[in-house]
Amino acid sequence: MASARPFLGRPPLLQQHPPLPSRHITRPLLPSSSVRLSSSSSAVVPMSLPQPHSSFEVIGGARDLFLPSLSYLSRPYSPYPFFASNRHVETIFASFFRSAPQVKYRRQCLRTKDDGSIALDWVAGDDPLLPPDSPVLILLVVHSSLCFFSRLKKFYAWCLVIQIQILQPGLTGGSEDSYVKHMLIKARSKGWRVVVFNSRGCGDSPVTTPQFYSASFLGDLHEVVSHVNTLYPEANIYAVGWSLGANILVRYLGQESHTCLSGAVSLCNPFNLVLADEDFHKGFNNVYDKALAKALREIFKKHALLFEDIGGEYNIELAANAKSVRDFDDGLTRVSFGFKSVDEYYSNSSSSDSIKYVQTPLLCIQAANDPIAPSRGIPREDIKENPNCLLIVTPKGGHLGWVAGDDAPFGSPWTDPLVIDFLQHLEIGTVKSGTSPQSKEALHHLEV
Repeated sequence: MASARPFLGRPPLLQQHPPLPSRHITRPLLPSSSVRLSSSSSAVVPMSLPQPHSSFEVIGGARDLFLPSLSYLSRPYSPYPFFASNRHVETIFASFFRSAPQVKYRRQCLRTKDDGSIALDWVAGDDPLLPPDSPVLILLVVHSSLCFFSRLKKFYAWCLVIQIQILQPGLTGGSEDSYVKHMLIKARSKGWRVVVFNSRGCGDSPVTTPQFYSASFLGDLHEVVSHVNTLYPEANIYAVGWSLGANILVRYLGQESHTCLSGAVSLCNPFNLVLADEDFHKGFNNVYDKALAKALREIFKKHALLFEDIGGEYNIELAANAKSVRDFDDGLTRVSFGFKSVDEYYSNSSSSDSIKYVQTPLLCIQAANDPIAPSRGIPREDIKENPNCLLIVTPKGGHLGWVAGDDAPFGSPWTDPLVIDFLQHLEIGTVKSGTSPQSKEALHHLEV
């Protein structure tokens, strides 16, 4: 077992929670396939690790640990012709035309400690079919990574003067988004139990308090993980987050030293919200900004009575008529969570500062040309130094696009097989080690 990395402290918690039992993995630093016995002696000699194709940027303190399980990276990244020729074309194409598998859900509404509501969508019929120790995958999606695509579709339908039938009026929900369903289907095919965590106000989840989701608030994710752990105490729990959901997930991992999660994946994470906000107001990105602002206004309109006569620093008129995401955050979000300015809110809510504290196996996948999660915001140095983290950057992919691979152009994103290989590697490692969820130690355990 590798020696423990010195603990350097962690940023102040925004909200204290009782510690959850640790659910981490005990295994050798190098997998068995990476070592051989020397013919001249009994000494163990490391074998050369498989190298990813040169089309990828692959870095991280856990590079040698996880790369042997990711053979998918030995193949070059081959974006689908034309549709992936431009980052905006790829982002929009995936939003418009990616297939959406049929999935039947069973909804569970979870009441939070502050009387808020969270919608958890489980796959209907899975409970009697799966054993209680089947691994559980939490899919974390929030507004910025999904709801604005509904607005984007309608915006382009109008601009291009074409008629598009939206199956559900209003906002698309997290559970109904195509990339969420594809990930769900692939995980279920491996015998995993899957639940989609719809943040407050997303996926038609009820809003029962004058507070929506926030990039800074980790309380809801903490309660969801605790709830799932209570339901399935014999199972290992993992999480995948997209876009702002990935940002929240990484912040959670950085602040929860004793989390129940055995592993996690972050995709299209904006990481540095200050830089992401700067880019959001440049060139074609203004289209995304306006589409998301419109979606936020519609969510607010549905629940405006909760904010009636709320007083304080709230600027309800600014939020209700927001022309940009920044306007909405200035009028409502930053006030709800106690920040003096939008810039303070973005700075304190960025997951780029949390990577160095992550003690859970974490795979981060980014696209170099992502228009919403800029590559320059990736905390590369901290990822290199953290023995639990691996970063993979593809040359193209747009935002939640990744129109490449065997299933392109209409099937699942290129990232799905890679995510499943990583999670399966972690889960198989726990089975081989013969440890129970309650007794697992951290991959690189740190005494705190």
